[in-house]
Amino acid sequence: MISRELEQMEPSNCRFIKGIEAGSEDIEILPNGLAFISTGLRFPGMVTFAPDKPGEMLLLDLNEEEPDPVTLRISDGFDLNSFNPHGISLYKDAKDDAVYVFVVNHPKMSTTVEIFKFQEDKKALLHLKTVQHELLHSVNDVVAVGPDSFYATNDHYFLNDIGRALEMYLGLGWGNVVHYSPKEVKEVAAGFRLASGITISRDKYLFVAAYFDHSIYVFEKLANWSLSPVKVLELDKLLDNLCIDPTTGDIWSGCHINAWKLFHYDAENPPGSEVIRVQNILSETPVVTQVYVNNGSVLEASSVACVHDGRLVVGTVFHKALYCDLD
Repeated sequence: MISRELEQMEPSNCRFIKGIEAGSEDIEILPNGLAFISTGLRFPGMVTFAPDKPGEMLLLDLNEEEPDPVTLRISDGFDLNSFNPHGISLYKDAKDDAVYVFVVNHPKMSTTVEIFKFQEDKKALLHLKTVQHELLHSVNDVVAVGPDSFYATNDHYFLNDIGRALEMYLGLGWGNVVHYSPKEVKEVAAGFRLASGITISRDKYLFVAAYFDHSIYVFEKLANWSLSPVKVLELDKLLDNLCIDPTTGDIWSGCHINAWKLFHYDAENPPGSEVIRVQNILSETPVVTQVYVNNGSVLEASSVACVHDGRLVVGTVFHKALYCDLD
């Protein structure tokens, strides 16, 4: 299933977030309403509306009625010219309330994970560390579990365009999840057909979206950082990034409607957008609800959906970002 026809649907009072024109691929929100957004992704096979501009990290205050994104300044010494941000994650240290920002980066189409410390008073990111490892060869998304440790999804095995295309065409389940810490790096789950989004609940469950498996995989995190399979929720969706509502535990996902349109962009017939909410995923009867559907006439290629205080933020791979009120 690479294409679907869906009835149009949207929440009330949806509007574009001004200033975002070249993507909002991933979004993470702190409990205080500060949202971090990666923008400007340049990815093999994908169109970009700002090919000559480096990627950026944006900060958005969702407490404002009409939030206005601010570009986060990055400390000296970091290569801004090759910055190509993809998936992101936040970690708030309970010891001192410091916020660490983890960013998947593809400088010159390689893969690194950059770790920053958020300096709220300066609206800046202090670069702390670049992580590069042979097991982190094609990272799509990341979820932080400590100031310098994380889980990451590798969406492909091959790095070159031909290998990626062949892997996708043959439907090879070579995506995986890797746990990284300074002491140990290891594969903890495998067999996904394009592992995309990843997130973790406050207790001990980790969720992985697999794009061409049309599924969310649920794992229990063990004391040694290994993962124990719990269940698989099969959906007729092309799932991208995942967000958890911190209040309800609901899982939100930005989804794609047509994979062909996503990878073969036509401005006259653009890829559409879909947002779903999954309630009670650990139960025997999870409830899956469509919240937003558009054929591309308004929003193209949705990749993430997160909620805060009754409002929904929808990001895209290469297009704009929406801000909606939830009924």
